[in-house]
Formats: sequence, C-alpha cells, structure tokens
Amino acid sequence: MTVPAWFDRSADLPFVRPVRADDLDALLALAALTGGGMTNLPPDRETLAEKIAWSEASLAADIATPANEFYLLVLQSGDGRVLGTASLFSRLGAKWPFYSYKVSRVTHVSRDLDRSFSTEILHLVNDFDGASEVGGLFLHPDARAGGLGALLARSRYMFIAQHRRRFGDVVIADLRGWVEDGSSPFWEAVAGPFFGSGFLEADLHNAMHGNQFIADLMPRYPIYTSMLPAAARGAIGRPHENSVPALKLLQAEGFVYEGYCDIFDAGPTVQARTDQIRTVRQSRPVEAALPTLVSDDAQPLVAQGRESAFRVWQVAGETRSG
Repeated sequence: MTVPAWFDRSADLPFVRPVRADDLDALLALAALTGGGMTNLPPDRETLAEKIAWSEASLAADIATPANEFYLLVLQSGDGRVLGTASLFSRLGAKWPFYSYKVSRVTHVSRDLDRSFSTEILHLVNDFDGASEVGGLFLHPDARAGGLGALLARSRYMFIAQHRRRFGDVVIADLRGWVEDGSSPFWEAVAGPFFGSGFLEADLHNAMHGNQFIADLMPRYPIYTSMLPAAARGAIGRPHENSVPALKLLQAEGFVYEGYCDIFDAGPTVQARTDQIRTVRQSRPVEAALPTLVSDDAQPLVAQGRESAFRVWQVAGETRSG
C-alpha cells in the first residue's frame, strides 16, 4: 500500500501533535475555560508545565513495556492556534493505586417479615491497575464543530496504534461526573465529609499532587446507595452534560460501561480491550517516507511519524492505494 492519493499533507488542515513547552500559555488559557473538574487540565501554570515536561520525557524514553508514561496531545488549527487537548496514560497504578467505585447489588430477605430489600453497593476497588487510560479531552468552545472533537478523540487511538507496545491490553476512560449548581452531589454526600474540602479543591489537589490522600482518608467500607440522598444516587454513573458527546465517541469506539465510576463525582468509567478499539482495529500501515497509518473507515485519519514527530489529520475522501 502507498499513502492514499487524496491525502495532501501540505493542505492547511487542523492536526493533532504532541504538546511542546511553548504551548504552556495556550494550555493555561484552555484550562481556564473548563470550569474545573478536569484532572488532566488543571488551571495551574506550574502543574501544567510539569505535565508538559512529563509528556516530553515519556516521548523521549525507550519503552519496552508501559510503566508510568504520560502523553499530552494538542489540536492545532491551520493558523497555529491550540484549540484542544487530549491525553493518554500508559499504565495506571504504577506510582500509586488507581481507585474506582464498583457498583454491585445485594438483596436482603427476611422470612419472618416476608420482606426482601434490594439495593446497590459501592465498593472501593483497584481493578484497573495496569490498564492504560485516555482522558483530558477538551475543545475550545469555538472549535466544537466540523468534526474537530472526533479528530482529537480518535487521535489518541491512532497514537496507541502507532506506539502499541507503550500501552496495556485494556484502555479506560474516566468521564467527568454530574454537577449541580457548580458542585458534585455525590462528592458532598460521600467523600466531602472525610476530606474537609470542596469538590473542586480536592480535584485540583489530585491533579497537582497525586491521589495518596485518597488512600489516607477515603472510606474503605462498602457504601449502601439507599442511604445516600437522591441527588447523590442519581449522579452515580451519570456523565457531566459537557461529557455526553465524549461518551458517545467512546461508545462508537467500543467502550462499555460495566458499573465502575469515579470516586470523586461518580462519573462513569468505561473500558475496552485495546486491540478491539475501532480506530486501533481499523488502522493499517501504508508505504511512506515516514511511519504512516491510515484508519480504514468512512471518516479516515492519517497518522505520520512517531514520538515527538507524531501528527494526525482527518481528511475527506475514501482510502485507496495511490
């Protein structure tokens, strides 16, 4: 196969690339638009600079198996503006445990009262230790049209396909949870009393300092959801309204919800086998001067280069050998 004839790299097209140190101001401006609650894009200059450095170091490392790497991608417009971000973690649980709540169901039966009662229970688990994670998907409000969200989201899977040995056999995505009036009803009912802080403050601490404080303070016993306020129960597995488009994109790639949720805001955690992710499965190498992949579908992507030279474009047309 050769590079598809319809692909013109010189065209003035938006594309996705790894972050660079000179993107810091642009990332800080994007972070100010998120409204908080995005661990991978905190509105803190020092933390963002550390994430950029971590991404650059991860790209430069000679990787045999995934350890604790982080890759931050940005969407760049044809005129050079940074319009969005997306991120990947190579292996969860490498530095500290990755915590989730797993929703299960229990039924109690009393023969004396001739009564049964069924309710859901939340268990604190580390089931995704060793998995990879995609996240940090954020687009500038002015860029949420024309397929740019799909380009940014799918660029992560093209990155995985181009660097397969850098990732595990399972990939998860931890979506932002439901909020009401700027606060998380789940956080207020479950975790807030243990941490003595608001949701956004705790989430920012997690982004800046890691989650050891979760292990130190988080309640470890199962939580009966029937004992929670209705607003907190309703938030379990419910995505933030701004995350619904991201969830649909994930589902289109084959990610499924199997009862796992975020411990802060109870947003849904979805998962997929890495090699069964649609874009990964449909990508194929083609002949070119640079290492090149093409996603073989109705909305094809072209990825060229590896590590810091990695780029992804979405172009109109049908894939065919040139």
